[in-house]
This record gives sequence, structure tokens and C-alpha cells, in this order.
Amino acid sequence: MTNFHTISILVSNESGVLSRIVDLFSGRGYNIESLTVAPTIDRLFSRVTIVTDGDEAAIEQINKQLNRVVPVIKVADLNIGESVEREIALVKIQVKDEEKSDILRIAEATNSKIIDVTDKTYILQAIGDEKQIQALVEMVRPYSVKEFVRSGKVAISRNSQFSNIKNL
Repeated sequence: MTNFHTISILVSNESGVLSRIVDLFSGRGYNIESLTVAPTIDRLFSRVTIVTDGDEAAIEQINKQLNRVVPVIKVADLNIGESVEREIALVKIQVKDEEKSDILRIAEATNSKIIDVTDKTYILQAIGDEKQIQALVEMVRPYSVKEFVRSGKVAISRNSQFSNIKNL
């Protein structure tokens, strides 16, 4: 059984940091299921969120190795229940006139928004946890999905794992 972990990494926002982190994973045979990176409020730092699979020992080893990467400031394994996690998905659906009301109902049922409409397509935006995004995927599957884009997971700890570091 696969055991996914969300790892949040605070790094100095400098060239080559992401490459070093990804090299650490690939060099040791760990798979990255999802990867999201963006600057924090203080643009000197970035937050890297990685979803990977492995048992407790593998995750502990990954965390130790990440802490050895020089620009890494802090590493936290965000366990389920201790963090708030979200993804974003954009779905472009080719719609026939008789399907438009169905797509509106799907948007309402999945808490999605229709963010773009043409005479032939609707683009839906969904923000939610993995289950909410997957529910949207299943509901639009019978329709003519032209494009589907899904972000990596972003997560924030409910406790104080990063609170002693200002503006991050």
C-alpha cells in the first residue's frame, strides 16, 4: 500500500535550489507525486511542497537528507489532519446546447466556478482537497473534456512548525 506524505520545505530563494532538491529525490529513487514552489511573503524565501510516497523510515531519511541541502531552512512532514491542503484544477469542456445545464449543475455540486464561457466551451475552476478535485474529474468524465490541468498540492501546517520564522 502506498503511503503518501506531504513535505513542506522552506528554502532560500536562489538559483539551483529546486534542482538540488529534485536531484536528491531522483538520485535515491524516490518518486515525486506532486511538486509546487512559490516565493513566500518575504521574496528571499520560497516554500516547496512535495508529495511523495514511502514508509516512515524512507520519509525520515528524505527529511534528514533535505536538511543537509545548504539553502534549506526548515523541513516539515505535514501529516494528514495536521495541515490544510488544497489543489486547483482547470477543466475545459466542449459543451453542446443540451449539456450546458448539466455542466452548471456539476459546477454547483462540486463547488467549482465557471470562469470562461464561449459558444462551444466552458472552463471550470475547482479549488479543494484531493477528494474534491477527484469528484470533479469523475463528474466531467462523460463529457467532452478538451483540457484538464491540475496543480500540485499546497499545504500549510495547523500547528507552529514554521511560526518561529518571521513572514513565512
